[in-house]
Amino acid sequence: MYAKVVLVACSMLLFVAGDARAQNKAAAAAHADMGASRAVAVLLPTGQNKVSGVVFFDKKGDTVNVSGKISGLTPGMHGFHVHQFGDITGLTDGMSAGGHFNPENKPHGKPEDKERHVGDLGNIKAGDDGVATIDIKDSMLDLGGAHSILGRSLVVHANPDKFTQPVGDAGGRVAVGVIGLAGPPKQ
Repeated sequence: MYAKVVLVACSMLLFVAGDARAQNKAAAAAHADMGASRAVAVLLPTGQNKVSGVVFFDKKGDTVNVSGKISGLTPGMHGFHVHQFGDITGLTDGMSAGGHFNPENKPHGKPEDKERHVGDLGNIKAGDDGVATIDIKDSMLDLGGAHSILGRSLVVHANPDKFTQPVGDAGGRVAVGVIGLAGPPKQ
C-alpha cells in the first residue's frame, strides 16, 4: 500500500512539475514584450536549512534593481544567482533549478564584468544575525526579451562565490524561489 501511495504521489509531482515548467515558459513568453516592471521571488529553504526571504526586481530604464531581505543564513558571504529553470520541485537540494542563467554562453564572472552569465549577481553578505539586506543594480537582467528572468529561479548558496570557472564554487543551494510577476509596490 505504501509503495502505491508513493508511486501516485511521485506521478502527481512529476505531472505538476511538468505543468509548472510549461506555465513558467508560457508566462515568460506572454510577458516578454509587455514591459513588465516588477518581479518577485519568495525564497524557500532547501533540505534542513532555515533560509527564507523575499526579493524584488524592479525595472527602471536599462537597470533592474534587486532588493529584499533574506534571513536564516550563516554570517558572511553567500553566492547569489539567477538560475535557468523556475523549477523548485527538488527542495531537498535545489538542483531542479538547473545551472546559472546564461543565454549567451559566457564565462562565469563578477557582476561588474561585461562578459558573464546574465544570472551572475555575485555575493550577498549576512550579518551576525543571519540577515542579508539586498540592494543591487544590474544592467544585464531584464524582465522581458532574451535576458528575461521571469519564470526562472533565484538561488542563494551556502558559501561565497569565488568567481572561479565554470560556476564560482559557491557550494550547495540553501534557498530557492521562482521569479514571477509582482504587483506594484505598496505605498
